[in-house]
Order: sequence, then C-alpha cells, then structure tokens
Amino acid sequence: MGKLLTAIGLMSGTSMDGIDVALLQTDGENVVQRGPSAGYAYDARFRARLKQGLEDAKSIAVRTERPGTLAQLERDLTLRHAEAVGSFLHENNLLPENIDVIGFHGQTVLHRPDEALTVQIGDGDLLARETQIDVVYDMRANDMVHGGQGAPLIPAYHAALANGLSQKQEIDAPAVFVNIGGISNLTFVGADRRIVAYDSGPGNTLIDQWVEAHAGVPYDQGGMIASEGTIVPELADRYLSHAFFTGEKRRSLDRNDFAPPTDADASLEDGARTLAYVTAAAILKSAGHLPEAPATYVICGGGRLNPIIMKDLTKLAGAARGRVLAAEALELNGDSMEAEAWAYLAVRSLRGLPLSYPETTGVDRPVSGGRFASKSVDAEAEQATRQVERP
Repeated sequence: MGKLLTAIGLMSGTSMDGIDVALLQTDGENVVQRGPSAGYAYDARFRARLKQGLEDAKSIAVRTERPGTLAQLERDLTLRHAEAVGSFLHENNLLPENIDVIGFHGQTVLHRPDEALTVQIGDGDLLARETQIDVVYDMRANDMVHGGQGAPLIPAYHAALANGLSQKQEIDAPAVFVNIGGISNLTFVGADRRIVAYDSGPGNTLIDQWVEAHAGVPYDQGGMIASEGTIVPELADRYLSHAFFTGEKRRSLDRNDFAPPTDADASLEDGARTLAYVTAAAILKSAGHLPEAPATYVICGGGRLNPIIMKDLTKLAGAARGRVLAAEALELNGDSMEAEAWAYLAVRSLRGLPLSYPETTGVDRPVSGGRFASKSVDAEAEQATRQVERP
C-alpha cells in the first residue's frame, strides 16, 4: 500500500447546476476512505453564462483557444471553484495545509472525440494560488493523445469501490456502476476485476432541456412532471434506434449528440415521461455491449433521484435478471461520486498510475495524465506548468 494522501475532488458536470466537492484519503489504488462532501449551486445568471460558453466553444479548433466569452468565463468559473473549496474547508474545520492535492475537472464546453478534441475550461494555476493547495487538472487530454475518447475517466474509481463492496459481499459480480448525469455512462467490473466502460446514452440532459424550455424549471424534480404523462412509443423508438446504440465501437458523447424533442412531438408531461423511459432503456440497450449481463446495477448521479427513471430501470434490468440499487443502499453517495473520483484520479496522476485503459476509453495502452499546478507558482510563472510524469 502506498502512502495515503488527502485529496479534494471538484466536479462541475454537463448539467451545469453547480460544483460538487468531496474529500478522500486514498493511495490511488485499493484504499479509499471517503470523507465529507458538499454541493454549491450556481446562480441562474452564471448558468446562463455557461450556456453561452457552450455556444462560443463551437468555433474552437485548437483546445487552447478561448473565443468569445470563454476567457473571462474560465477565470470566473475558477474563482467560483476556489470559493467552494474555501467554504468546504471552513465547514469541515480544515485548513489548506491539511489537503495534499485538489483534482479539478473544470467545465466541459466542447467534446469531439472523433476529432481528438476536448476542452474543459478551468485555470489550474489560478485555483492553486487562490486555495494555496496543489492542483491536478486537465486530466482528459493525454487520453486523446493516445487514441482514447477522453471519457469516461471515472471507471478507475468505480473499480476500487466495486472491489471493496465485493470483498464485503454487498454486491454480486459482475457489477455495473451507472452514473446518470447529463450523459449516462457505465462501468462494468467483472469477477476477475476486468473493467469495461463507455457512455451509454442521454441521461438527464434531454429531460432538463425539455422541462426548462416548456415549464421554465431547470429539471423535473422527483419526476413529478413525468409522473403525469405517458410514453410516446414513436418518440422513444426514434431515440433508441439512434446509430449510437448499434455501432460496433463504443464512443463518448457530447450533450449535443441527442437533440430534445420538438413541440410537435409531445405534450410537456408526455415528453418528460418518454425521455425518462429513454434514459433507462438506453442504459439497458448499451449494457448489451458488455462482456456479460450484469448481476448488479449501482446507480449514481442525479438521475437516481427521479423515481420514474428508477422504476423503469428496475423493471428493464429485472427482466434481464439484474438487481438495481441506488448508491445510498450501499452507503455510497450518489451525488458526490464524480467529485470523489476526481480526488482519486488526482492521486493516481501524482503517482503516475493509469487514469484510463483500452477498454474504458479506447486508448492504445493504459495511460496516466493530468497537468500539475503548484500552490507556489506566482503570477508571472502562471503559464509555466509542468506535465505530470507519465509511464
């Protein structure tokens, strides 16, 4: 066992609703001691700026470009993350010197894996200076250099959790961790610890876009809107017949790969109900590409809080003899898991351990990655970051 490091993970996902913060003590391998976590919501004005950032990012051809509003947005996003870290430390009676490293995801504004282009805005050097904690950031880029899709990176952490749960006989193998965020992804962990992972389809993003456009709310809280509707078969089939599900090669998704329905497709309620079903059915459809049928599905991310999605998922998985468990049933935290993963990955990066594998992102060999920003870097040396050593 290597030395245990104390790490904070920061995640701002495709839903763009706020910053998740989580603390871990880990060796970056098998030891995972989960600590406190918290969430800090973005205000509506800043969410609107992030959405504009997605539009501005469409013109990016080189990942270092920051057209339109993106340069100022990157700085402001980073400062909000620094504020979140400060609040989290204060709330948990911690000091910066108690933390060895921050794993900083940033905000994805563009993801085109077929072009080997992924852009996460977030200034690691600025964050390190503001928090006075070393930072590992930009963890997806090296994966793409080696032929990977740049996502998902969370499987390394899922595998560590699955190993611990299997040893305690709390789950049956093979197990699949399902993260239902804006985009859903799967991590298969076999009885032999084999890892296979990929994006599985739209998660909450279509539902969120639909209800925001038609009801003026950011998401369907508790599935209340969907509970008043019925599934529109033609609409569901249109999504589930998408070439993404039938292609031989699994690939990572951008939130723009699946467009929300049009006004003519469904009523507010029927649209929300159909999209909830599509979220669940997409997971099972994509699970058909796994090495074997999962015995256990562990559900994480915001989608697990939508009872309509969970009901559909339980029914569809049950028909294939799979058991569905929300993360909390296993004393895990489905809200903070991605932030926890970024803390774990930061430690792996510092140790030069792989963040991704051929069967998780399609990379040509297991590779590490990330950029390191020292808390001692001064303003004049802001751009003089060094690459974390990679095997």
